[in-house]
Amino acid sequence: MQRVFELIRTVAETDSTVVIRGESGTGKELIARAIHAQSKRRFHPIVAVNAGSIPESLLESELFGHEKGAFTGAQYRRKGKIELANGGTLFLDEIGDVSPKMQIDLLRVLETKRFTRLGGTQEITSDFRLVCATHKDLEELVATGAFREDLYYRINVFNVRLPPLRDRREDILPLARFFVEKYARAMAKPVLKISPQAEDLLHRYRWPGNVRELENAIERAMVVGSGPAVQPDDLPLRIGADEPAPAEQSLAALERRHIERVLRDAEGNVTQAAKVLGIDRATLYNKIKRYGIRR
Repeated sequence: MQRVFELIRTVAETDSTVVIRGESGTGKELIARAIHAQSKRRFHPIVAVNAGSIPESLLESELFGHEKGAFTGAQYRRKGKIELANGGTLFLDEIGDVSPKMQIDLLRVLETKRFTRLGGTQEITSDFRLVCATHKDLEELVATGAFREDLYYRINVFNVRLPPLRDRREDILPLARFFVEKYARAMAKPVLKISPQAEDLLHRYRWPGNVRELENAIERAMVVGSGPAVQPDDLPLRIGADEPAPAEQSLAALERRHIERVLRDAEGNVTQAAKVLGIDRATLYNKIKRYGIRR
C-alpha cells in the first residue's frame, strides 16, 4: 500500500487519465478521491458515476444531461455529470460495464472535451480529468471484443492496482482498530479494544469482500457487543476448525504482529516488552517507529 500511496502522489500532480484496478471493496473510490484531493483540481468538484449500477438507458442522460422534453418525463433541463465535473474530476466506476455505444460516446468526449445534452443542439465544453475504476480484466474484454481497443488505449495511461485485503494481512488489525474507534465515537460506546481471540479471527479470515466487508463486520460487532472489547461472537465471521491460518506475507509482518501482541500484554510498557522480547529499549523503540505501531 505504501507503493500505492507513492503512485497516488506521482500521478496526482498530472492531468493524466488513471485506471484504478482491484476487487470489489478494496477502496477504489477512496483512491480516486485521494488523487483528486492532491491534484491541482482539488478546489473543483469530484463527480462520481457508477456505470455498473445505472441502466444503459439512463446512463447517457446521467453523463451528458438532457434538455426539457428530450424524452417522456424530462420536465426540465438537467446538467449531466460530465458538465458538473468541469474544472474537476470525473470518477467513472466500473467502466468495464459500459455498453459498446456508450464507449463510442465516451471516446469522443475524451478526445474533444465536447458533448451535447440529450435533446439539445448546442455543443458544451467541459474541462475534466477522468479517473476510472474496474474490477474486470480490461485486456480480456478487449480480446473478446466487449471493450473497444481505441478507448482502452485512451484511458489506459496510468494504472493503480489495489491488492485484495487477503494479500496485505498486516493491514487488517490497524484497519479494524480504526473502524472500532470510528464507530465507538459514532455510537457513543466505550468499546475501544479488540480481544486477542477476535484479532486472531480477523487475521485468519479470508475477507472476500475486502475492506468494505471488514468495516461492515466491525460496525455489526459494535452494534451487538456489550463488553469493553470486541469478542469473536460479536463478529459475523466463521472459519472452519480445519482451515489453516494463512501464511504471513513477510518476516517483517510476522515481527510486527509479535511486537504488537507483546506490547499489548505489557499494557504499552516498553521496558517490560523489551525484556520479554530479549532486546534493549532503544532497539524496540526503533522497531515501533519503523512499523508505525501504536502503544
